[in-house]
Amino acid sequence: MGNIPSAIGKYEIIRELGRGATSRVYLARDPFADREVAIKVLFPEDPNDEQLLKRFEYLFQNEAALAGRLVHPHIVAIYDAANTEGYHYTVMEYVTGPTLEAYSTPDTLLPIPEVVEIIWKCSRALAFAHSHGVIHRDIKPGNILLGADGDIKITDFGLALFSRQEQTAIQGIGTPAYMSPEQIREYPLNQQTDIYSLGVVMYRLLTGNLPYTATTQVGLTDQILNGVQVPAIERRPNLPTRLNRIVMRAIHRDMSERYRTWSSFSRDLSAFARGLSESRETLSDTEKFDRLRRLSFFRDFGDVQIWETLRLSAWKTLEPGLQVIKEGDLGDSFYILTQGEVSVTREGSVLAILRPGDCFGEMIYFENPTAKRSTTITTLTQSVVMEIKAQALVRATSDCQVMFIKAFLRILIERLGAANARLAATGARR
Repeated sequence: MGNIPSAIGKYEIIRELGRGATSRVYLARDPFADREVAIKVLFPEDPNDEQLLKRFEYLFQNEAALAGRLVHPHIVAIYDAANTEGYHYTVMEYVTGPTLEAYSTPDTLLPIPEVVEIIWKCSRALAFAHSHGVIHRDIKPGNILLGADGDIKITDFGLALFSRQEQTAIQGIGTPAYMSPEQIREYPLNQQTDIYSLGVVMYRLLTGNLPYTATTQVGLTDQILNGVQVPAIERRPNLPTRLNRIVMRAIHRDMSERYRTWSSFSRDLSAFARGLSESRETLSDTEKFDRLRRLSFFRDFGDVQIWETLRLSAWKTLEPGLQVIKEGDLGDSFYILTQGEVSVTREGSVLAILRPGDCFGEMIYFENPTAKRSTTITTLTQSVVMEIKAQALVRATSDCQVMFIKAFLRILIERLGAANARLAATGARR
């Protein structure tokens, strides 16, 4: 394995990206999908070590089992896995950019709002994994990639635990500094073990330190099980008290005091992020996601479809009295109102008042790439709208399009019902 192979299976090797104790990672090209991929090749350091071989096989089977299974914008996609030509390998999405290890020391810390957003995105991704019966068991800065676009991707599910696992799970594995007390004790695990590990990552990104200090692995284990946790705010005095409470609850030794679910952890992070937004002109991804999740339009959307919607859209803050759409003009976008109120008029007559969760201009999706507007939309208050190009939605995944069509139909039915009620009321007055 010393030399770099020219190809592995159908994949053309470009260069080596990195190596660990039991693996090499290569940048490669998939000639069929016409994309760059990362290939992780596993191999045992000592082919005569039965314990190592057992772990080696476990790692490979785990990642192979996840091929095509965890499709989420913040989880590195696993495209393929095989055992051919003497290689055990998995083919993954290639993500440029460093891991969070690059931002885990006191002199390399990211801004607090960015840390909160990173941890929040991780919490949503790990909640998604848990909903598919997967516990990661090795959450640490080195397994979270920060892409060139500033987004995050969780990787390395080789040690993951599956709820319907047929093979015997290897116990007592992980990275000691980030392992929960119950993981160290080899107790049965649930989502709270990943919550603990992500809490330690959060602590590290906020302070540049771990919650415990020890010079040996034995000493570190004893500190995690029995030591006194140093509050994050003591290591970073300018840390908001509310954020200190969140991170310390996430890493609480007592599981009854720790966050019990991903939703409760995510909710507190999101609420903290909303408080930060008061001093900023632009919304973070955390706030945008949270706002869409609370709108009736998106009630049937899953997390993955909401993330895709955010990628398709442009957000705009509009002052009162602004015509967003003018009847007779050509347009190629539709809008979803996320804040404020707008009026819908035709030939000067008011047809409706729209509020957060309502959409307008959506018929463009079902018509030509550009079509004439039939109504005028005017902001009544300061408003925030999400603009989506009709053609961008046409190119979206089928799951995302189905959710939009379902929402459009629901709104159409509601509008027809309201129109019928008005006609009935008019007839009764006559």
